[in-house]
Amino acid sequence: MAHVAQWKYKEVEELKNIINSYPSIAIVGIENIPAPQMQKLREKIREIGVLRVSRNRLIKRALEECGGELSKLAKAISGQTGILAAKENPFKLYKFIKASRTKAPAKGGEIAQSDIEIKAGETPFKPGPIVGELQKVGIPAAIEGGKVVIKKDKVLVRAGETISKEIAQALTRLEIYPIEIGLNLRAVYEDGVVYTPDLLEIDEEKFRQQIIDAVRNALTLAIDRKWATRETINYLISMAHRDALALSLSIGFPTKENIELLLKKAYIEALHLKNLVDKKS
Repeated sequence: MAHVAQWKYKEVEELKNIINSYPSIAIVGIENIPAPQMQKLREKIREIGVLRVSRNRLIKRALEECGGELSKLAKAISGQTGILAAKENPFKLYKFIKASRTKAPAKGGEIAQSDIEIKAGETPFKPGPIVGELQKVGIPAAIEGGKVVIKKDKVLVRAGETISKEIAQALTRLEIYPIEIGLNLRAVYEDGVVYTPDLLEIDEEKFRQQIIDAVRNALTLAIDRKWATRETINYLISMAHRDALALSLSIGFPTKENIELLLKKAYIEALHLKNLVDKKS
């Protein structure tokens, strides 16, 4: 039986302690994050929790020993991995991670994370060799009015394609930085549920409007069906009062609330009757 270093046992126990100390546990990718950016990330993360980077096998072992649904997070471990333990719920954690990512220039050889599109319009460059350099990598550059312009929108690199060194240099000159640096959320656990990033990507304004519409529709339905609830009772009482008042006026039933209206109604009807009599006289 192979000897297992004591520090590995200690590391697994420390990982388990971190996992059991926070409500949300995320598996994050930490690939290609330069040391200065990683340091800044750790400082930001201290506001909500802790980031622990360790060997994948030890992280997997710690999750499996914690048991339950937590062990399913092990499936998200690949490449350079860390555990992000946080006090925020998965949706806020996803938003935090997304906001912490920064843009960086491409150097060449990277895989495009999304389509890299060049927009039509003026550039800050004066006419010169730059026009040919841009055209060489497929950018529709031209000279107009003494300025270098991009004639039309152009997708230069598709998502998943490799960014060449020449294209990377052109993008940098145009101040287009296509590389996102930061943590890559792979999965997060909370209260027995494992969330993947696609479940956490929410249009907050759209979601807010959907809730408002749902509440409005539910309130309308409850009022229409005369369901008395804390939210509808004031509307229902107001409607009942209005209907009762209309009924009492229509049958001429006097009450303290409608007597003034009945007198006005009687006066108007009397005037109308007088006018009819006067016309026949």
